Amino acid sequence: MPNSLDIERPELLLAYLRETNRIDPPEKPAITVLAGGVSNRTVLVERVGGKAWVLKQALAKLRVKVDWFSDPVRIEREAAGLRHLATLAPPGTITPLVFEDPAHHLLAMQAVPQPHENWKTILLAGRLEAGHVRQFADLLAGIHRNSWLRRKELAPVFDDRGFFESLRLEPYYAYTASQVPESAAFYDRLIVETRSRRFSIVHGDYSPKNVLVHDGRLILLDHEVIHWGDPSFDLGFAMTHLLSKAHHLPAMRPRFSDAAVAFWTRYREGVGDVMWAADLEPTAVRQTLGCLLARVAGRSPLEYLSEDEKSRQRRAVIALMANPPATVRGLTDQFTETL
Repeated sequence: MPNSLDIERPELLLAYLRETNRIDPPEKPAITVLAGGVSNRTVLVERVGGKAWVLKQALAKLRVKVDWFSDPVRIEREAAGLRHLATLAPPGTITPLVFEDPAHHLLAMQAVPQPHENWKTILLAGRLEAGHVRQFADLLAGIHRNSWLRRKELAPVFDDRGFFESLRLEPYYAYTASQVPESAAFYDRLIVETRSRRFSIVHGDYSPKNVLVHDGRLILLDHEVIHWGDPSFDLGFAMTHLLSKAHHLPAMRPRFSDAAVAFWTRYREGVGDVMWAADLEPTAVRQTLGCLLARVAGRSPLEYLSEDEKSRQRRAVIALMANPPATVRGLTDQFTETL
């Protein structure tokens, strides 16, 4: 097959699946392009007999307003993530890998059965359930704690952090520092700290948009930024989404703020007495502040925040960066009060 394969073109994808013997020549699966991703082409393939796959093909240039590039070989890292996360996370929370094709920068995984909903969509509709928040915490705690317990095996597999640098530290932290000069010193310290703390597998994209809810269970997607590094980054990334929704939905602000604290508390109980957790809370607070500002001033701003909300969140976070709270509760209280 030519290297120009574009899986969003159904006729090319169908020919590819037949020529690589993924499907039989007579089979005519339904092919649907899935919208929403900025870093991949994503397609649903519904096969005869009820089987369904999701195919992902990594893009070299991401679909955002500013130039943002990343080597599409990262799809191989996501495939490794699918294989290993299935042994670390709670049962049923990771989609099984079906096949990978490094030459075309794509992989296929089993599709999450219907009916399902995206958790981000659920949250933006104001449907915040405590059980979902607990699962969100348990899933992350399981990945972090279990990978640390298997660190001799897993640290070498996920040692390379190139994609984390190009997809997170540069576009979120370094770029934001260049756009908001008063935050530069904070980000300089945070980047050094993040690079120096290497304790567990880090998902790197742990957010509600990468979670589907099926039959009451949360299922985690999108593992292309996975690496061995600082678990507090995942905490900050996750809590940023809960607090940004607290900002965006003022009528639910107390509930989303409490959800961020509940997420942290449940997670901390879940990781237990691992040696790197002793100073985790203030580190997680700093990562949350870094992500909160990055999601309004970095290369990938939250699309649901209005320009006024982005400006307000920017001012609130800059004020907190000068003297970060020591606790997650202190962060949620001060962030919402500043808003």
